[in-house]
Amino acid sequence: MSTQKKVTPPASHKQVHQPAPENNILFTKENYKWMVVGLIVMAIGFFLMAGGKSPDPNVFNDAEIYSFRRITLAPILIVGGLVIEIFAIIKKQK
Repeated sequence: MSTQKKVTPPASHKQVHQPAPENNILFTKENYKWMVVGLIVMAIGFFLMAGGKSPDPNVFNDAEIYSFRRITLAPILIVGGLVIEIFAIIKKQK
């Protein structure tokens, strides 16, 4: 009959080194402010793109549909809002 001794490591090996508690908040208040600004800019862009109801449904008014506001300004605001959202997500706290 052989007896095996159970080997226990020294006490110093049993200690688990845990990192110091840090502030692991994903977004700060400033990030959320930038996100709201981006959402508002995108909402304004969608609002400017909407509309175009004609008083007579049988008449096509291309000047109203293809206006600068709908074709150029609104998409620029929407893309600008998306860029602000990306900035808000990537921005790190100091």
